[in-house]
Amino acid sequence: MQVAERKVKVTAFGCQMNERDAETITGFLEKLGYAPTDSLDDADMVIFVTCCVRESAENRALANLADTKALKRRRTGLVIGICGCMVQQKKMQEYIREKMPWVDLVFGTHNIHRLPELVSRVLAGERVIEVWDEPGEIVSDVPAVRTSKISAYVNVTYGCDNFCSYCIVPYVRGRERSRTVEEVLGEVRDLASRGYREVTLLGQNVNSYGRGLPPLASGKRPDFAHLLREVDKIPGLVRVRFTTSHPKDMSDELIDTIAGARKVCEHFHLPLQAGGDRVLERMNRGYTSAQYLNLVERIRRAIENAAITTDIMVGFPGETEEDFQGTLEVVRLARFDAAFTFIYSPREGTKAATMPDQVPHDVKHERIYRLIELVNETAREVNERLRGAVVEVMVEGPSDRDPSVLAGRTRTNKMVHWKPPHPVSPGDLVLVRIDEPHTWTLHGTQVGEGDTSWRSKP
Repeated sequence: MQVAERKVKVTAFGCQMNERDAETITGFLEKLGYAPTDSLDDADMVIFVTCCVRESAENRALANLADTKALKRRRTGLVIGICGCMVQQKKMQEYIREKMPWVDLVFGTHNIHRLPELVSRVLAGERVIEVWDEPGEIVSDVPAVRTSKISAYVNVTYGCDNFCSYCIVPYVRGRERSRTVEEVLGEVRDLASRGYREVTLLGQNVNSYGRGLPPLASGKRPDFAHLLREVDKIPGLVRVRFTTSHPKDMSDELIDTIAGARKVCEHFHLPLQAGGDRVLERMNRGYTSAQYLNLVERIRRAIENAAITTDIMVGFPGETEEDFQGTLEVVRLARFDAAFTFIYSPREGTKAATMPDQVPHDVKHERIYRLIELVNETAREVNERLRGAVVEVMVEGPSDRDPSVLAGRTRTNKMVHWKPPHPVSPGDLVLVRIDEPHTWTLHGTQVGEGDTSWRSKP
């Protein structure tokens, strides 16, 4: 008699680092005999990979976890697990231990590689709560079930040393550690050999890659510019992306490397966070608004039509209307292609959480509406310049809304929709003329086939 295959549903909240962790978790569980599923009703195990950078992400994770209580009551053999940044906090561990007894497995950001042992203990009847306070050595040789067949995330650093006053990441992800050049290149080569066309190099701050690594044969410490040059040489790849970049560590050498690379995409995600210098100093960001705008100018001078996206926070403690006007002014001058905007929420354990002059809730909301209006207006104007332009697009697959329409991205990470004149496959490069640019998407007509030797800037 054939035994039914066990299934697991892994849900990630938050950033791309969590998405990548979810792939590793799914990979470990596949080796234990669990197949991935998108259905809660089919799952024998449910795991949530959590984020605590903002209160909203934390609340979503807790709400989803609470919803599994009734599911567990109906199906006593179901295993419920939670991991990630949220459970690195002691108070959250105790809350789950005491208030959510139906949760079987709790683990953190530093011990994912121990998942097989933790699961075996749970299946033996033990409730397992194991969260390491500090990371050990980087464990690179781990399995993964990739969510895409053409594009893959590759970690280059873990943790962060910046200690921005509002950010919990250094406390839940640990201090910054870099993988060796050989480890990163080995993973990318393997992906390229298996048909992956694009990789995104991940880190909380990729620009500081290499700190703590031994010197190269040349005697120079490996840095992110060196890593990009090496990844750019790998056969089979078409595009190389990276995120996230801290503005204070974006060097001229790195900009020149990207300008001269064949496969590295012309998209820079540079979190601004705020435009008022007084607020930036209180945030411990390490730059002024003038320095940030100078960086934007340097990038655009070196790389024509480079796309620059950003993160912007409103309502940081002590932010005045004058400070907020400084943010709006930087948005007007920088002309961002897109911006992720959000309201500051205090994170316990950070310096900003205890700062005086917390901004009232209604003021935060009024400011975010004004910021979003300006960001949308600017993004629409930036995209309007592409009307009539022919851009190179990598096919991702059918549009979620209309299967007859294809979706794909430009090198500058703009989403394009078009109706194909003939069948194409995910990973193919096509040329699309932009007929209708909108704020967040571009719509056009396919006019030709792309070529890896032809580099489109828009």
